[in-house]
Amino acid sequence: MSKPRIRVLIVDDSAVVRQTLSEVLASDPEIEVIGTAGDPFVAAERIAEQVPDVITLDIEMPRMDGLTFLQKIMSQHPIPVVICSSLAENSAQSTLKALEYGAVDIVTKPKFGTKQFLEDSKIMLCESVKAAAAAHVRVLQPSRKVEPKLTADAILSPATNAMLETTEKVVVIGASTGGTEALKTLLEALPADCPGIVIVQHMPELFTRAFAKRLDSLCSITVKEAESNDTVLRGRALIAPGNHHTLIKRSGARYYVDIKEGPLVCRHRPSVDVLFRSAARYAGQNAVGIILTGMGDDGARGMLEMKQAGAMTIAQDEATCIVFGMPKEAIKYGAVNRVLPLHTIAAAIVTCTR
Repeated sequence: MSKPRIRVLIVDDSAVVRQTLSEVLASDPEIEVIGTAGDPFVAAERIAEQVPDVITLDIEMPRMDGLTFLQKIMSQHPIPVVICSSLAENSAQSTLKALEYGAVDIVTKPKFGTKQFLEDSKIMLCESVKAAAAAHVRVLQPSRKVEPKLTADAILSPATNAMLETTEKVVVIGASTGGTEALKTLLEALPADCPGIVIVQHMPELFTRAFAKRLDSLCSITVKEAESNDTVLRGRALIAPGNHHTLIKRSGARYYVDIKEGPLVCRHRPSVDVLFRSAARYAGQNAVGIILTGMGDDGARGMLEMKQAGAMTIAQDEATCIVFGMPKEAIKYGAVNRVLPLHTIAAAIVTCTR
């Protein structure tokens, strides 16, 4: 007996976008578009007739904006929601707010371009819908009070012998569906002098910059979108820019990041595998690799290479994952040293990098 198709409702005020999304999603044999709606009021009528497995939702719409509609959905009848947004930096903050309200992912609206661009957009949109269908939608917790950050002088001050070892450590983290809130939980719990961190979160370009700024305002550590040649410093997390692969490299005792273009790897750009494989090569046993919630197998092979190179590897456990896909695949590969609940991973990072 064949597996039932994922039923999708498309909510967008543009008829052209609704048609484009319908065509892209309907081209995947695992997905069925059960309806479209030009605004949240029509969407509510469609949901009353037939409840979808996933909703794709625009933010800016007439009569009721997408954020208000999302809040009503999550409080009355939680359904996995994928935000389908235009690629505009001024809308990035409100789109990220949707993740706080319970949306499971962000994708950019497909637009006309090269054949390869359209094909990449199709892959990422369909993968996002499939991941959302498998997601465990749950109530999110409020952010904690933020302690003052370390100054740059404190981060760069001469190290003691104990600190010399810590500065040689580097933490690499990979996440996808559900990862934005998981990363917030993890980074908020880290002390201001924790080892340098490099992160790949599957997210479109421009949104990663807004996401980094949001985390920077919530965490004791500094968080920024990575730029080529940025040094990996204690007390700082670098987030791979959307639509670009990010590698970690080493020059003497200095770790830095290299930002690259290139094809999709494991159906993603940036790819966790690319980051993890670079950590295995350039950091070896000085690295700690962490794989968080997400759909698919991106990161599994790279984490295995890290483990084989002597790195400590940690996977988020199933109970705390929105989607137990990427951690499950890494565990299946034999790439994981420890499987931990999300709320204990920060303490594990501190312990194993002393």
